[in-house]
Amino acid sequence: MHPHLGEIAALVTAFFWTITALAFEAAGKKIGSLSVNLLRLLVGFAFLTTFTWIYRGTMFPTDATPEMWFYLVLSGFVGFVFGDYCLFQAFVLIGARVSMLIMALAPPITALIGWIILGEKLAPMSWLGMTLTISGIALVVLKKQDKIDKNGDVKRVRLSYSLWGLLLALGGAIGQGAGLVLSKFAMNGFDPFASAQIRVMAGIFGFAVIISVLGRWKDIFSAVKQRVPMLELSTGAFFGPFLGVSFSLMAVANTSSGIAATIMAIVPVLIIPPSVWINKEKVTLREILGACLAVSGVGLFFL
Repeated sequence: MHPHLGEIAALVTAFFWTITALAFEAAGKKIGSLSVNLLRLLVGFAFLTTFTWIYRGTMFPTDATPEMWFYLVLSGFVGFVFGDYCLFQAFVLIGARVSMLIMALAPPITALIGWIILGEKLAPMSWLGMTLTISGIALVVLKKQDKIDKNGDVKRVRLSYSLWGLLLALGGAIGQGAGLVLSKFAMNGFDPFASAQIRVMAGIFGFAVIISVLGRWKDIFSAVKQRVPMLELSTGAFFGPFLGVSFSLMAVANTSSGIAATIMAIVPVLIIPPSVWINKEKVTLREILGACLAVSGVGLFFL
């Protein structure tokens, strides 16, 4: 086994999540974040079931212990239902690029939860890397700008983006961090693809309940009939709930939760070129520097 298998899996996950973030942002603006959340999990579950049937010889993870099921289902509720619901709403409000930058807060959150639950230790250099990540995010989302209102009073504007959108993205980071730690606690050597399948099933159930309570099934059926959003959604599901989640579980199974989450947090830098080329976003030098600073701490984990 490669000595850095966990780190390599985390890096691959970052590339997958860059693709899935852009795909889900595009689909979410057309059919709504709630529809995207449920449908991408259904598509992802189909991918996972087909793969585990070929790879493991079984369509469902019946070999998982009751304890594994409990914590992986809990991980699915926390990571998918809470975390991804917040994140996908943020995609619509502030876009995938800024949302994924806020998601770079997942590493310190993951490391803190991993320290509390799993007793994982991180070196001082790792905490310095996390500090750089937070500083880079602050550089992008905070600004000092004097603005004169209609009464002639000077008001200081401190946020570059919607506060609600930023808070939703933060909720996504918390959900991802807690979900990763719960997954690692539950897996204990169990297959990452089968583990992802259990998490996805929990997510499907959770969103089905939410949609039923809100009476939004009509929106889901309407979304399925739209070809372009479904193509975008299927692309995101392939690289997200199928490959992305599975490789993220492979990462946390082979390295510490904090290190895995930090490497996965390079998405804010990876997503800048396609955001400019595909979405025609105007990215300032300040934002590029902030994104680079936010992920520069990744290298500190290997010193």
